[in-house]
Amino acid sequence: MGRHYQKAIPMRPAYDEKLISFSSSLGDAICKGKTIPYADNDVTYALKLQNDRLKEKNIEMDFEVFEWTNKSPAGNTFFDGEGWYDEYYKSTVGLAFLGVKRRIRRNGQVIYQDKHRRDFYGTVTDVISGSHPDNESICCPNCAAVSTVEDLQNGCPYCGTQYKMDDLFPKITGFYFFDSLRMTKKQVLIGWPVCTAVCALVSIICRPFLNSIPMVADILNSSYDPDYAVNILYGPVACIVWGGFFFLLLHLLFKLARVIVDLKRMGTAKSRERFEHRMKNITSGFSFEYFKNKAISLIKTAVYSKDEGELLCYKGEPLSAEFKDIIDLNYAGTFGIMGFAEENGIISVETKSYFDILSVKDNTVSLSQPVISATFKRRTDIPVNLNFSMTKINCPSCARSFNPVKNKFCPSCGREYELITDDWVLADLKIEK
Repeated sequence: MGRHYQKAIPMRPAYDEKLISFSSSLGDAICKGKTIPYADNDVTYALKLQNDRLKEKNIEMDFEVFEWTNKSPAGNTFFDGEGWYDEYYKSTVGLAFLGVKRRIRRNGQVIYQDKHRRDFYGTVTDVISGSHPDNESICCPNCAAVSTVEDLQNGCPYCGTQYKMDDLFPKITGFYFFDSLRMTKKQVLIGWPVCTAVCALVSIICRPFLNSIPMVADILNSSYDPDYAVNILYGPVACIVWGGFFFLLLHLLFKLARVIVDLKRMGTAKSRERFEHRMKNITSGFSFEYFKNKAISLIKTAVYSKDEGELLCYKGEPLSAEFKDIIDLNYAGTFGIMGFAEENGIISVETKSYFDILSVKDNTVSLSQPVISATFKRRTDIPVNLNFSMTKINCPSCARSFNPVKNKFCPSCGREYELITDDWVLADLKIEK
């Protein structure tokens, strides 16, 4: 495992192609409810919930993902990120610089539109070369019934669809967009001229004072052409150059100030290291990037659900009404661990992070970037299944495979399934004021 973002290692072509197909199909999945290629059932389920929210709000949405930059010299779009693995599967995070266009309509009238540059992170899960997960449970991509990998290769017992291993893996098991706070075209077009105008105003008002500075006076007096020297120091070109310099400086100071604020609000690196060390004692392949992917996925599922109380993955109080107005939710940075505690074999982890939220109320769409606090829980007496899906489980009583998202009760023995038996659950979710 390890991070490769700065090394910019191209992803293998098969992963690159599937991530490109997946990301370019997100719009149809979110806005039209179409099946998205190469996605596992958890991702497909969350996208379906978001599409249901749009229908519930009587909203039409255009969501277009496109390449913001040209392909690299190697011909790829995605680059290798962090990875994790278990006995049969390995997961790799792919990073690409993409653009997102959103247009919101109600009754045919456009009520909101924007265009942003985003870092896209997609997790690709594949079978480890030489391993044979024939008896592993998996959902049929066609009918969503639970079968074993071996059964699907011979033909799904429920719908008859036959698959090759290449059809089942690799698959996309998680994704998120990240606003990296890089300088946008809109910021440059507004910020630079404003800073230039301020520099021009300052040069006009403060010119007598500046001329009295010995260094400036020496430059003006020693120049063979005083008018030329004045233009270099105070003229339009000088104001444009100084405006650009101060614009970059202010942008840098803004980012630095946000980092300082985040250090106080979002936990510490020490908390993250302690948490990751504790989880590695339970499962050696555990990584913080895996947990962040899982946490973002659970938050999205809870936010988009019509009734979070019916979800397997949510065990908290009813969500506040403002969550029900959200139609698009994206991770916006600084996923912090505030702390964690263990009691009676259960670990509770408190997190805070920024999210880019698009909400609609009445006929008004608003964009905000609040801090969302969340608490996650899981058992510590069993290893983390890094390839776990809440849409396919084995009953703890009779070992029957079934999809508990559709029915919490085992079809064989009738036992109610609790997700915390196998995976993380979301125990609390709040938007900080």
